[in-house]
Amino acid sequence: MCGRFAATTDPALLAEKIKAIDETTGAGKDGAAGKDGAAFTANYNVAPTTAVATVVKRHTEPDDESTRRVRLMRWGLVPPWAKTAADGGPDTKGPLLINARSETVATSPAFRGSAKTKRCLVPMDGWYEWKGQKGAKTPYYMYADDGAPLFMAGLWSTWRPKGADEDSRPLLSCTIITTDSVGPLADIHDRMPLTISEPDWDHWLDPDAPIDQGLLRGHGDLDRIDIREVSRLVNSVRNNGPELIEPVEPEPVQGTLL
Repeated sequence: MCGRFAATTDPALLAEKIKAIDETTGAGKDGAAGKDGAAFTANYNVAPTTAVATVVKRHTEPDDESTRRVRLMRWGLVPPWAKTAADGGPDTKGPLLINARSETVATSPAFRGSAKTKRCLVPMDGWYEWKGQKGAKTPYYMYADDGAPLFMAGLWSTWRPKGADEDSRPLLSCTIITTDSVGPLADIHDRMPLTISEPDWDHWLDPDAPIDQGLLRGHGDLDRIDIREVSRLVNSVRNNGPELIEPVEPEPVQGTLL
């Protein structure tokens, strides 16, 4: 799975680098459009329900060419049919849909609608997983060894409260697709985010093309990923800083001189 990750690239800079339109201005911290957005802050401990930068391709007009856009979305997909809670927001009493299995995204009721035309990329520096027994798990950080972001396959959705006007600005939300881990990554956890390599970005994002089953079975940028043990500071979502991704210093060897 992928339940925590690091994202430190300013969405405006990201949009410039990947030749996309920056649509993050004015998006709220919860991913809802139309609210005043705060200045970007690098996040080394992104947790579910946080607003994250995503990449989509959409049409401005029905007949024009779709273009890349960077948008903020709530991490944890809210299906369009989700009920409206008493506070006017989505009813999220059920499990948070932060991950979707690559094997079932095209058939799962929660994801199949998005899989048809609402596929996205979720850029990140790397993600965290824990290994070991409960209560003594060791955190590891999986990251791109070249320092550039990794782009994970995702799905997104739009949600409006019951009775809202169709022209009202919706809540945008997303999920990260996971697949079977391979190689050394499988020693840490049996699932990993599905990476999409740059040559395949536009094909994956194309809102006019069906989902590519080959990409769902691939491992994209696997050759760019490295692993290191990191501090248990990452265990708490209250901690947030570059020290979370720094390698743990090895314990000194204890012994006596003969």
